[in-house]
This record gives sequence, C-alpha cells and structure tokens, in this order.
Amino acid sequence: MSQFFQIHPENPQARLIKQAVEIIRKGGVVIYPTDSSYAIGCQIGDKNAVERVRRLRQLDEKHNFALICSDLSQLGLFAKIDTGTFRLLKAHLPGPYTFILNATREVPRLLLHPKKRTIGLRVPAHPIALALLEELGEPLMSVTLIMPGDTDPMSDPYEMRQLLEHQVDLIIDGGFGGIKASTVINLADGEPEVIRVGCGDPAPFMAEA
Repeated sequence: MSQFFQIHPENPQARLIKQAVEIIRKGGVVIYPTDSSYAIGCQIGDKNAVERVRRLRQLDEKHNFALICSDLSQLGLFAKIDTGTFRLLKAHLPGPYTFILNATREVPRLLLHPKKRTIGLRVPAHPIALALLEELGEPLMSVTLIMPGDTDPMSDPYEMRQLLEHQVDLIIDGGFGGIKASTVINLADGEPEVIRVGCGDPAPFMAEA
C-alpha cells in the first residue's frame, strides 16, 4: 500500500519533502508533479526501482529515461555539453522540455539507450519537483506517468491512488496535473530534432534545425 502525501504546489511542506526523499532513498518508487505532467521517479542507481518503473510503464530497453536535475550545473555532470548546446539549454530551462544528450560516465548503464549512450535530461519549473531534488542532492530517474495503452499522462492524484497504490511506494498529490508530457528535443547529433511535441513550444527548435 503506497503512502499519499498532499503537498502544497507552491509552498511545499519541508517535513513532507523530507519524508518523500527518505522513501526514495530506501528504494521507493514515487509519483510526483512536474511543470508538464505527473511523472514516476526513483533513485538513479537503484536497479530494482528502475526495473519496477520499467514494468509499470511496460517500457523496452530502448526507451530513453530522463534524469530530472535541479539546475544546469547538475545537468552538466551527466551530459556532454558544448558552448552552443549550453546556450540553448539555458534559454529554455527550467521548463517543460526533455533534452536527449550524449551521456557522460556518471550515468548508470541501466539508464542508457543500449546503442546510442544517450540520456534524457530535464530541469523542471515546479516547486515540488525542485524541493525533492534539493533535498535528495542528486537527480531523479524519471518517466512521464502515461499508462500502457494511453496517449496522455494521468492528471488526477486520486485516480492514481486508486489504480497504482499497490505498485508504487508514494503518490504526491500536488493538485491536478497537466495532460501533456514535456516536449522532447534530441541534441545528441548536433542539430536540434523535435522527437515529441508536448507542452513546451517546439517552434524555436524547428527554426534552428
């Protein structure tokens, strides 16, 4: 049975954030809100938790997981970023974008695309997500909360509780979530390529591509 925390979306309660991070550190799988939609997250190096997320979403080994980072400097530890890419990221982050980049050795192998050694990276503009990241002190491994067979993310925390309370360890209720995932931009090959159009405006990347 999962726990269910109601956390204020603008002023997250520090006590509940600390409890949530304790659950994550003990191998827990958590559902939490971001600036695009709700997501499922766990510790980046926890193989068992990552496999639970993979099973829940029915993802194959080619799925690009995302690391949710607190800021650009943390993001730079996990991806190879040149000056031009850094400027592009700085212009659009924090925000509802996931960027696919070439990974550094800091990224655990189980999170990488098996052939391309790429990883998705995000810096969300959401107080609950940022509070979790600050308390955790490292990125969260994360995927959008889109259930198998669905095209849109789940948005109602009470529906999540009803459907998933036996499959995750914590559901954070930060109010109704967005119904669009983040916009995914591939920067691994140099020129920007829009992979998925979500709630982030893809136009700047189409213009530059």
